[in-house]
Amino acid sequence: MSDTGDPTQHDFSDSIHAPLAETDSKVRAIGELIRDARNLSAEDVERISKYQREHKMRFGEAAIALGLANAEDVLYALSQQFQYAYGDEDRRKANPELVALTQPFGHQAEAFRAIRSQILLRTHSDDGAQRHALAVVSTDSGDGKTYFCANLAVALAQLGGKVLVVDGDMRGARLHQIFGVDNSRGLSNLLAGRGGKNVVKAVPDVPNLWVMPVGTQPPNPLELVEGPAFGLLLRELTSKFDHVLIDSPAAVFGTDGVVIAARCGAALVVARRNTSKVARLQDLVASLQAAQTRLAGVVMNEY
Repeated sequence: MSDTGDPTQHDFSDSIHAPLAETDSKVRAIGELIRDARNLSAEDVERISKYQREHKMRFGEAAIALGLANAEDVLYALSQQFQYAYGDEDRRKANPELVALTQPFGHQAEAFRAIRSQILLRTHSDDGAQRHALAVVSTDSGDGKTYFCANLAVALAQLGGKVLVVDGDMRGARLHQIFGVDNSRGLSNLLAGRGGKNVVKAVPDVPNLWVMPVGTQPPNPLELVEGPAFGLLLRELTSKFDHVLIDSPAAVFGTDGVVIAARCGAALVVARRNTSKVARLQDLVASLQAAQTRLAGVVMNEY
């Protein structure tokens, strides 16, 4: 990438490569998946198969009935068969905020799927128009904006498209912690002309999801997103990913979020129940509209 000092000359092609979906051409049987997960012996598998035939049950049900597997083992095996990202117990402990991944059948995950459907209906078209990134914005710190952005990214990835979530909160980055990825290089390094390679990180156990962390916390976050390099970067990202989400600083810290949303072209506002002030939300929405940003909606966070 260029280090000429002219931001209009940035070339991000060396730093961002279009990811390839990892697919397994052979769909493994649920019995094989449970056997490997539980380290079952050949005798155990035969015992389950016999019980399955005698009681006319599914393999997973028979394994549970015999005490050789549990419900989580079956859910994990099904997620592998249907290529649906699902986090195990270790993932739940390491990333408790990722409810869409670790509790995919809970009410919170279902809420994210419902919001996902609404966002897709409001922000995407089939007329061949250029894809836009979606900025997630809020008025105050603690509204749950980053939590929402991370789980929406997982929900979108579970549809099968290539999803990139970018941490644009260069004042208080958290996405690298939620997803457990390295934060040594990221968005700020790219915008400053010092990106290098591997700034886009694959999320473990989620085949279609990638993260671009903030990287080095800069002293001039607003200037970086106002510069032309940020617009060029967004154009590059939207050409290589099906969905691009960008987390942003809360409005209480400055105008970064509004600038990021304007560059993205679309924004989703997150508010917290019994906490967010209506007047501040109205001001934020008015600022987005003044910047000609398409408003995808306002979500009330109860988490």
